[in-house]
Amino acid sequence: MAHLYTNENFPLEVARALRALGHDVLTVQEAGKGGQAIPDEAVLAFAVAQSRALITLNRRDFIRLHRTSPDHAGIIVCTQDADATGQAQRIHQAIEAASELQGELIRVNRPLR
Repeated sequence: MAHLYTNENFPLEVARALRALGHDVLTVQEAGKGGQAIPDEAVLAFAVAQSRALITLNRRDFIRLHRTSPDHAGIIVCTQDADATGQAQRIHQAIEAASELQGELIRVNRPLR
């Protein structure tokens, strides 16, 4: 399963559901970096140093970082979704479908309702 790092805005409920699906998830809070307004570049650098794919709701900024700094362990950008279990399942499926996460940008959107 994937080694993931969630940034500050990522829902803890989704992180828990991803763990239940077998993923190794480290949250920014667990890493002792919560509430510090750490710049996105430093968040990504920490994920790279930990060999973890970054998972975020901050789509615009991390898509930009992917384009300017493509040497990373993966970036998964998601849309906001009130269904934490469903969102975790869609992320899990996207990870499973990827041949690898290294250097990849994966987009996971909530379903249209």
